[in-house]
Amino acid sequence: MSSFYLRKPVRTLAAAVAFLTVGFAGITSATAAGAAGAMERALYVAVGESARAPIGWIEFCSENARECATHKTPARDIVLSTPTWTSLVRINDWVNQSIKPITDMDHWGVVEKWSYPDDGYGDCEDYVLLKRRMLIEAGWPREALLITVVRDKKGEGHAVLTVKTDKGEFILDNQEERVLLWSETGYRFVKRQSQSDQNIWVSLGDPRPAPSTASAR
Repeated sequence: MSSFYLRKPVRTLAAAVAFLTVGFAGITSATAAGAAGAMERALYVAVGESARAPIGWIEFCSENARECATHKTPARDIVLSTPTWTSLVRINDWVNQSIKPITDMDHWGVVEKWSYPDDGYGDCEDYVLLKRRMLIEAGWPREALLITVVRDKKGEGHAVLTVKTDKGEFILDNQEERVLLWSETGYRFVKRQSQSDQNIWVSLGDPRPAPSTASAR
């Protein structure tokens, strides 16, 4: 399965697609189905049962009721093209470079607070909220932009934005400047928003308790 991972993160869509497809050259018909299944598992994280929404999201919605007052819609994936990939990388880069990291305790005097970093400062979920808003304003469907809770490489709670596409699930992250395939982040994925309803959260196949997401970095 590892042979189909994006071992070298790329900055262009063409390079990403080429890497993901080159592994199929020369595969015999007897093994093609198994190889394709392995590739699919690498491209898309397993989604489980419903999960409890983070308290930060619940409080964010209480303060931003209009943004959270959405109805159920069909799941939609982004069809990646060179222009959409370029837009994705550009927005991710701009937010990561423009916002300065700060913990919620230092910023607001509380352990956890999700908000837009309108003053130029924020922690992980604030980066996510801004990237999500900018992509939606650019015409991207909300159903493909999923706020996601993970454990980072230190085992700490962290929030990232999953962008669900026809080429796999890519991660926008303030701890990493590159846009990576989810399976290349080194994170343990815990839960995220449902594609059909942003106020419903689903587990991501890991039964251990979900972490807090208060880390600024």
